[in-house]
Amino acid sequence: VLCGVRKCGSTLRKAADELKSDHEIVLAAVQSYGYAMEYAAHELKSDWGFVMECVKKNGMSLFYAADELKSDREIVLAAVQSYGYAMEYAADELMSDREIVLCGVRKSGSTLRKAADELKCDHEIVRIAVQQDGCSLQFAANELKSDRELVRVAVQQDGRALEYAADEL
Repeated sequence: VLCGVRKCGSTLRKAADELKSDHEIVLAAVQSYGYAMEYAAHELKSDWGFVMECVKKNGMSLFYAADELKSDREIVLAAVQSYGYAMEYAADELMSDREIVLCGVRKSGSTLRKAADELKCDHEIVRIAVQQDGCSLQFAANELKSDRELVRVAVQQDGRALEYAADEL
């Protein structure tokens, strides 16, 4: 089974229940396929230490972690460092955490969509987001959509970003 989940993590779904509680097997499955966490035993999905190991290996695994762990700053930060889109799975209250959002937009600019409104006004965060993905300009606060420099950076990254700039530009 261990050999199988290392090659294809989703095969964990067909494993016997006792194997879905085995740290080594589930961790190997998650490393191969982050969403394999779905098939892990409930107690593993709620185990802080185990989930931390999983998100460091594959941030996608945060999606199936217990809800209370999606509110844990350390776990979410580790997940986002591993996989920027993991911000999508984090609790909303962490979307005003500047460090988490900065980490997310560095990896995937479009995660600006999930950021709290006050961070969508943050020039540095939006600049990093549009450098990574020009079309993330659509998620910026309106006042930044008329910032010529930010729009220039966004359009250089992806010409389609001009669609999201303020009309006066």
